[in-house]
Amino acid sequence: MARPMNIAEKILAAHAGLDEVVPGQLIECDLDLVLSNDVTAPIAIDECRKITDKVWDAEKVVMVPDHYTPNKDIKSAELANRVRKFVREQGISHYWEVGCVGIEHALLPEQGVCVPGDLIIGADSHTCTYGAMGCFSTGVGSTDAGVGLATGRAWFKVPESIKFVVDGELKPGVTGKDIILHIIGKIGVDGALYKAMEFTGSAIRSLSMEGRLTISNMAIEAGGKAGIIEVDDITEGVGIGDGLGCKFIGSEIADLGVWLEKPGNKGDIAFDDDVQMIVLHIYRTRYTARIVVMAM
Repeated sequence: MARPMNIAEKILAAHAGLDEVVPGQLIECDLDLVLSNDVTAPIAIDECRKITDKVWDAEKVVMVPDHYTPNKDIKSAELANRVRKFVREQGISHYWEVGCVGIEHALLPEQGVCVPGDLIIGADSHTCTYGAMGCFSTGVGSTDAGVGLATGRAWFKVPESIKFVVDGELKPGVTGKDIILHIIGKIGVDGALYKAMEFTGSAIRSLSMEGRLTISNMAIEAGGKAGIIEVDDITEGVGIGDGLGCKFIGSEIADLGVWLEKPGNKGDIAFDDDVQMIVLHIYRTRYTARIVVMAM
């Protein structure tokens, strides 16, 4: 019988073709998406060409020119043009030209490119944003992204996980940004170094998808490998045409049972008897909630 696993471990195990994984284990996984932008893609393209002339799957490559566009000078224009030429050459469909683009980490959820259960790497540290959609999504260097472009695979060390239970009713004007900034203020900028941060609790469940994306986006600011929020009715309710257009709607969530125990992963995690539970009373801040930091 496989050991109980949290969301991050379930996604990694499924993509590694394993029944179970444990923190610290080195694994090689099949990827669902490889992301890069106009700054990081040119290096990734060079690394890819050292391996192959063709990306492994043009439908699973995402390139977004959003950092130096509109271009400020000739050098930035040349970078964007390299990406543009590669996209045309390879037949990559997930590409948005200047005028149709936006911040890459808002664009992918809006366009329905990432879905729950996906394993995503991106040559940008804030790729962890898509954890709000129930993905394991993490930033990598351009070299790893280049190998991903060529092979559709990447290696991982299975991270330890920290579970953040945020309970309480948020006061008017308080957002996901306030929650994550408070957490980082408490645990420090290296408080979750190479760990998967899993966010749950009534305050998290009350947030809009935009608020959740904000929290997951900043997991890297605490050193986190990923920032995951459990799939629930808010996630299920997002559909194509909503502005946050997932590829799935409602009932299709049931097909993700390989890693998802809806709601979230409650009752499916084995906790260490010696785990330290820290209750952070934050009534001095702008919202009355408690945060329980629990090492998995």
